[in-house]
Amino acid sequence: MDPPVKLQPRRSILDRPILIAIPILIGLFITRSPFFMSAPALDPATADAQPWADAPIKLVTTPQYETKKTDIFTTGATHMALLHNAILRGYNSIYQQAPHVKPTDKSDFIGYALTWHKFVATHHDDEEATLFPKVEEVLKDNTIWEGTHKEHEAFLGGLAQFEKYLRGVESQPAKFDGAELVKIMDGFQEAFDQHFHSEITTIAALADHPNAPKPGSPEEALASATFKSWGKSTVTKAGTLDVVPFFLLNLDGTAEEGAWANWPPIPGPIKWGLVNIAGAWHSRWWKFSSCAGGRPRKLYALQ
Repeated sequence: MDPPVKLQPRRSILDRPILIAIPILIGLFITRSPFFMSAPALDPATADAQPWADAPIKLVTTPQYETKKTDIFTTGATHMALLHNAILRGYNSIYQQAPHVKPTDKSDFIGYALTWHKFVATHHDDEEATLFPKVEEVLKDNTIWEGTHKEHEAFLGGLAQFEKYLRGVESQPAKFDGAELVKIMDGFQEAFDQHFHSEITTIAALADHPNAPKPGSPEEALASATFKSWGKSTVTKAGTLDVVPFFLLNLDGTAEEGAWANWPPIPGPIKWGLVNIAGAWHSRWWKFSSCAGGRPRKLYALQ
């Protein structure tokens, strides 16, 4: 007689945690990823009638688009202009939406605005500590940034006041007053506007510096590498979970006839991951961004 067959006990789904984790992760991704944000795109036909992130501070025209020059300093100034425009769209999106934020959205808006502050502060610090000294070394001239240093000083006090106010209401978002924040921003707007345009002109003008590297020289290659390496690192090291998504969600790939639709030159899957996976950590903040998928969209608080 054959021995009885031992029946293996059926495994419960509770014994297979991966089967539970997968749908949970998918659910979290769907609910938190900026990829699924539903804010409508800005209709170009009616854009002039709707406040958007191109005011009150005017965006910067890139030197390459304006002059068609391709020397290293014009190129460097152009990439800086694109970075500055993301910051300016951030400023404008905060300024335009602050008075209209609903009570239930105040905490998220504070997070969005503080991320903008972090973006600007780290950008300033990285310029002063890394980029400026390296360019001075290339041109053998430590006077080229004298005006720029003064421009920085002109708005840093207002920027500090901006952060102080937001930190003061961060734990009690109901106390946030959009009109008060706009008043603070008005206080440093002129100096901020002037600098974020002037610095582009300053960098582009370095092409005419007496010590500007000759085309094709090792010095030119060094200067080009300086701008490229700084540009690649300055945003990412500021914060992958906050500043990077903020930056990418305030880039307009349709500007200047779509000339910069593929800027920055990040592989598509990586860019997608930075927005939709890294960005999911603070997903509720990004509804206030000016763009999505590289295209302008209606400002959330104004809908």
